[in-house]
Amino acid sequence: MELEPLYSIQITCTVCEETFKSSRVRPSFKRAIKTDSDFCGYYQNENPDYYVVRVCPHCGFASTEHFSQKLSDQKRTEFRKELGGRMVPRDYSGKRSWEMALETYKLALLCAQSIGEKDRILASLLHHIAWLYRYKENREQEQRFLKFSLESYIRVYELEGVSASDAKLMYLIGELNRMTGNFSEAVRWFSRVINDQKITDAAMIRASREQWSVLREQMLQAKHELPEEMK
Repeated sequence: MELEPLYSIQITCTVCEETFKSSRVRPSFKRAIKTDSDFCGYYQNENPDYYVVRVCPHCGFASTEHFSQKLSDQKRTEFRKELGGRMVPRDYSGKRSWEMALETYKLALLCAQSIGEKDRILASLLHHIAWLYRYKENREQEQRFLKFSLESYIRVYELEGVSASDAKLMYLIGELNRMTGNFSEAVRWFSRVINDQKITDAAMIRASREQWSVLREQMLQAKHELPEEMK
């Protein structure tokens, strides 16, 4: 018997404390056939990114495994006050289409904002929404959400006291600046990853060097003046 790509897990909602089922993609089906420079993956079978968000069919609260595992009564009240009346509970437990995946991410974004989740979570949700629009080649919306996610990633860097070990975050800020046309900012962030002696993440140093070369070609083609370190 052929193995199904999806399986169910049981979740307890952090708001209403009811249990519900949510689908996940089996690890053996998670191999990406291609990955973009900002870690957006493309899959032959089910896309695991479609199933990251869990939506409670009882109260409508949408979250990911990275959300706070416990909510105070005050946070629950804030969610119910802001969104409780507007949420239409719906069952997302089976196979998801692109449209359903987009709905779940936008719901999770609203829920995260209503309970004051960390900027790192907001940035990731915004970035995933940008990827979903990229799959449909909707460049306008992709760029819009890439810019939103970039702002959130920068807030993470500024507010969370990120250490030099978080080279992936610094690389991502550089790459999203490049992808949204902020070339001088991209140069600055890639330079940090490449030149900071405290950074030892070889994969991110290599990725920053590769995208530095891509960026240099882009700047030459667009007839931008190259900064000293690129000449």
